[in-house]
Amino acid sequence: MPEASSRPRWLLLLAVAGAVLALDQVSKRAIIATLLPYESAPLLPPLLFITYSYNTGAAFGFLPDAGTLFLILAVVIVVSMIFFYPRIRSNLTRVAAGLVIGGALGNAFDRVQYGHVVDFVHIVVPGIVSNVSNFADHAIVLGVLLITLQNWREERQEKRRKALAAHEDDNVTLPVLPDHGDEQSKN
Repeated sequence: MPEASSRPRWLLLLAVAGAVLALDQVSKRAIIATLLPYESAPLLPPLLFITYSYNTGAAFGFLPDAGTLFLILAVVIVVSMIFFYPRIRSNLTRVAAGLVIGGALGNAFDRVQYGHVVDFVHIVVPGIVSNVSNFADHAIVLGVLLITLQNWREERQEKRRKALAAHEDDNVTLPVLPDHGDEQSKN
C-alpha cells in the first residue's frame, strides 16, 4: 500500500488514466452501435468526420499484421510507466503518464476484445492528410508531447542552474589588499 503522502499522486494517475480509458471505450461502443463499418458521418466538413473503421496495426496502418506485437508493447509500456511513476517529480509528467497509460489500455482492450483497434475520429486536411484515429491515440500522442515538453523544460532549467553556478564561481570576490608598493615609493 502506498504511503499516505504518495496517495494523491496515485489518485491523479488513476483519475487521468481512468477518464481516458472510460471516454475511449464509451465513445467506441457508441460508434459501433451507431455506424456500420466504414460508414462516415460529417461532423465539421470538410475537416472532421466520424468514420467507423478498424486498424489491426499501428497509427497510419503501420505493420497491419502485428496486432499481437502492439498488444504486448502496450502491456510493457503500462507496466514500465507504473513502475517508474513514483520517481516522477512533475505533476505535468504525472498527468502525461496517465494519458499514455489510459490510451494504451484503451487500445489494448480493443485488441483483446475485437482483434483490432476501433477508430472513428476522421481528420481530413485536403491534399495533406486523411487519418482515422480514436481518443486513446490522441491521449497517447498528447501524453508523449507533454513528457517531451517537460523533459525539455527540466533540461533547460538544469543548464541554467549549471551556468549560474559556473558564473558564480567565476565571480568570486577576493578581499582588497592594501597596495604596499605606493607607500614605499613615497618614502
